[in-house]
Amino acid sequence: MLESVIFGYSFFGKFTWNALWSLLVAGVLVSCGNKDSKAAADLGREYSEQLIAQADRVELDNDGPLLNGQAIKGERSPDEYRITYNGSEGPGKGKHIVFIATDHEYRGEETLPALARILAKRYGFSCTVVWALDDDGNIFPGGSDLKGLDVLKKADLMVMFMRFANFEDEQMQYIDDYLNRGGAVIGLRTTTHAFKNADNPNWNHYDFKYEGENKAWHGGFGEVVLGETWVGHYGKNHQQASKLIMEENNKEHPIMRGVQNAWAQCGGYNAYPQGKDLKILARGRVLNGMTPDAAPDTSKEELSVAWVRTYQLEKGKPGRAFTTTHGASEDILNEGFRRMLINACFWGLEMEDLIKEDNPIDFVGGYEPTTFNFEGYQKNVKPSDLKGWESVIMPRK
Repeated sequence: MLESVIFGYSFFGKFTWNALWSLLVAGVLVSCGNKDSKAAADLGREYSEQLIAQADRVELDNDGPLLNGQAIKGERSPDEYRITYNGSEGPGKGKHIVFIATDHEYRGEETLPALARILAKRYGFSCTVVWALDDDGNIFPGGSDLKGLDVLKKADLMVMFMRFANFEDEQMQYIDDYLNRGGAVIGLRTTTHAFKNADNPNWNHYDFKYEGENKAWHGGFGEVVLGETWVGHYGKNHQQASKLIMEENNKEHPIMRGVQNAWAQCGGYNAYPQGKDLKILARGRVLNGMTPDAAPDTSKEELSVAWVRTYQLEKGKPGRAFTTTHGASEDILNEGFRRMLINACFWGLEMEDLIKEDNPIDFVGGYEPTTFNFEGYQKNVKPSDLKGWESVIMPRK
């Protein structure tokens, strides 16, 4: 702050002095009858106007004063929104997974790169993580300035942790194209209400509350693709954790292979999923506390918290979808829950034969999750800060 004040003072001081000096020189030349006085006066006036124009730009984008001659920031490259972890060897070699992270509260910007590293390093997948950014190019959870989804054109799986996004048309088109070709989808937590874009006439049918003329899209993306949209909280979020109880009829499903003692810290959602080939994999037992050994809340029934189904857009091909209403940054510290998510990725890719009860799911590099809450994200972090296997997710600055 002090540096900005000092710089601003020095800049405006220089501006004022230079402007006065240029006018003074022009005036002296005119008064002396110099044959080039008119040219000199014009030159002085032009220089002054340039300085005034520069002064008008000194507070651009809240970045502080601009240096004399500094270019205005242009459109950001899509590569600034994403990083890719490239696995070398393993069953996932040649497969590409795209992770889209932008939710306001549950620190999905941390959950997704942690999962991406595991899948890339331990299984050989190529994993691209795409984040929303702020004006300074820092990760901005819940934002809608997100580019780089052209990677979906060749993706084999899309993993989403989103909430109330309103992306520009080009990025929406990449998502729509992917869904129309029946690409597999994994949706975590707030992805049931991934889009809030009712004011976009081209894509308003994706909105989580859509009830317009196109009846096939009622309930928006959440209802059509995942099988459920936003209904409401079930229990007290931040006060009541959830224990995952396997659905007896589907406990042999490949996604649940090796999953034991799974629980999640984020609270329950009202969820009543429907759809073709629907299989409820787990229900949530609401707990009176934030630890796995807390007593159950006997006033709450056990609602669906993890399921699979087949989705299909109106003119598209069918695709696999897995959804969980949990997935916050600290949820994946639990091995049972983390294993379920890794297994779900294999299932989405139709690689369920490779799911083993003891497949490695250890974190890769530093994972120090932030406790989920609104406005609680780690600030001033750029996607490039998460490159490589050993960088901390999320670095504190």
